[in-house]
Amino acid sequence: MSTIYLFRHGQTEFNRDKIFTGWLDSKLTSLGIDQAKVIGNLLKDIKIDIAYQTRLSRSIDTLKEVLVFHPECREILTDDRMIERSYGDLSGHTHAETLAKYGQELFDKWHRGWTDKTEAGESFADVEIRVGDFITDLKAKYSGQNLGIAISAHGNSIRLFRKIMESASVKDTVSWVIPYDRYFEYKI
Repeated sequence: MSTIYLFRHGQTEFNRDKIFTGWLDSKLTSLGIDQAKVIGNLLKDIKIDIAYQTRLSRSIDTLKEVLVFHPECREILTDDRMIERSYGDLSGHTHAETLAKYGQELFDKWHRGWTDKTEAGESFADVEIRVGDFITDLKAKYSGQNLGIAISAHGNSIRLFRKIMESASVKDTVSWVIPYDRYFEYKI
């Protein structure tokens, strides 16, 4: 049985400044680097054979801090099915700016609504489809192989990964806050 170790990238400049990031790139803050090192320390005594990241530097840089302890990792794969949810036209705009322009009701729908999405953005339901496809592929490739698989992902993709793997409700899924300094473990 293979084991997945799923974790969120550390805090970014956009996270710190409450800016909708989505698919934009935002560098880790010094706190974010420290959070990535915490994940690395939590996983340092666990075997990691394969690692996944997205194309965004926050995912890549967090994974680097984890893999410092894992010379046994034989492959690093980039897979954007685990990339952050796209906020479309809101990307690059602050939460405060969005609230002022559109109001609390629309902000809440776009931020935590299940099927609601901004212009050119994704809903949680959309993200669930691509994350589900990623999980299906992981299971097909690695089930029963006794591998350690690290996945450096993003808050919203982790939310949907957890929903699928834990058979969680939509209500629970949209309420979760995904921490920067913890990992989630799943057997496949």
